[in-house]
Amino acid sequence: MLWHSMFVDSSSWDRVLPALAGARTLYLVDAPSCGSSDPLHEPTDISGCADAAVELLEEMQRRWGSGSVDWLGNAWGGHVGMEVAARRPDLIATLVAISAPTHPIDKALRRKIRMLLPLYRLVGLRGPVRSAIEETIFTDHTRAHDRAAVQMLRDAVARAGRRATALAIETAILNRTDLTWAARASARPTLFVTTDDRGEWTPAEARAVAAVMADAREVTVSGARVIPALEQPDRLAEVVSEFWSSHARPIGAT
Repeated sequence: MLWHSMFVDSSSWDRVLPALAGARTLYLVDAPSCGSSDPLHEPTDISGCADAAVELLEEMQRRWGSGSVDWLGNAWGGHVGMEVAARRPDLIATLVAISAPTHPIDKALRRKIRMLLPLYRLVGLRGPVRSAIEETIFTDHTRAHDRAAVQMLRDAVARAGRRATALAIETAILNRTDLTWAARASARPTLFVTTDDRGEWTPAEARAVAAVMADAREVTVSGARVIPALEQPDRLAEVVSEFWSSHARPIGAT
């Protein structure tokens, strides 16, 4: 089960799908207000998103008799996966949380977002708003040399629309609370994938959280900021595949 980051949709996984599809049946989620999903009508929070994820996983079990899933979440998706794993361990077999800090955003970033959000609602993805989002998501190298990745982000935001995206920002970023409790409560095998260019969530911070969990470790992907599936797809697919292989379940197991 793949749940993407903020500002993109399920198309952000396209570069890793060929490498991962051979190991698992992949189900891609468009988060609320993203891609093909219905737009939010009011902001919610990670717990609200986890409620929706639980409903989805339970419906999959009813329809297809499927058991627990290997959850692969990037940022927003990682946060949702942590809470689901803590609350409903019967639904999650393993958890990969990519670029997903367990702590809330700091005061400086919160002020920046609250300043830019009204401007985004007014003019959309233009000028300083576009620059701020793209600089947050991508490394300098990607912005300069990978126009396809940058355009994918712009297209995803355009598809969602201003109001829907603004509500998603409130939901997934401003309303994100401390998830250390969820990490500590989860007994599911967990891989934290960090990057070397996201100061908000360093490899050392992830390793410190992993150290107090029942079964967790950290791997760093270099040359990426928030979405390594776009910036370093080959390396991300490698570390995820290795993790899945190390926790392979017997055929017929759920």
